[in-house]
Amino acid sequence: MLAVVPTLGERVDTLGPALASVRDQEGVDVRLVVVVPAGAEEARRVATEHGAIVIDDPKRGLSAAVNVGIAQADGEAYFSWIGDDDELHPDGLRKLVDLLETDHGAVVAFGACDYMDDLGEIFAVSSAGRWARRILAWGPDLIPQPASLTRLSAMKIVGPYDESLRFVMDLDMFLRLRDQGRYVTTRSRIAKYRWHPDALTVANRDLSITEGDGVRRRHLPSAVRPLAVLWERPVRVAINIVSDQLSRRARNRRRQ
Repeated sequence: MLAVVPTLGERVDTLGPALASVRDQEGVDVRLVVVVPAGAEEARRVATEHGAIVIDDPKRGLSAAVNVGIAQADGEAYFSWIGDDDELHPDGLRKLVDLLETDHGAVVAFGACDYMDDLGEIFAVSSAGRWARRILAWGPDLIPQPASLTRLSAMKIVGPYDESLRFVMDLDMFLRLRDQGRYVTTRSRIAKYRWHPDALTVANRDLSITEGDGVRRRHLPSAVRPLAVLWERPVRVAINIVSDQLSRRARNRRRQ
């Protein structure tokens, strides 16, 4: 399988553990690709030490970085990507591969995802299960990207990540993949997502939510789009409440 880690090279302290968590996956062969700026020498050194294929960042945003990573596929059946400060549980990808191998009509497999603070301590878990797929078209995206695995043949049909999107490229991809097959899930914890409470400014969150609203609308039937305003505001409120709660919990752990 193919695993892509895009990085700007600014988090070298977390990049190593992130790559180690991919490289040390149990029971699966992983082709690890790191997409990194040409001038980020320390990050490129770390990537090389972990046996990764190092590709220059195209400098067109996160979606473009993931796309050039996917372009390095060489016969792999499955694809995953994680951030440079996220980590996988040792048997995470094996569990997702088993789900897709068992159900050949499935195109996406995903599991639960831990939230960890700056020190790597887990303080919450995201585990929406089947509900995540059911509310994808109108509610928050509860499919955790670090804890997901996608069939590459399905991605070739729907096309690459939309490089015009800054925040919700994963939501757009998950919505496009729905027509290609089923989504399967497990309650097992697959990955750990690092929550940065002070980096999630209200402005960026609002931009992300607004971008998400636009993506969902374009995937709705034209007759239903005018009705989207009925649920967009409640969803926005819910996302802000949950995000604020997670940030408070992360800050509280930091003070302990």
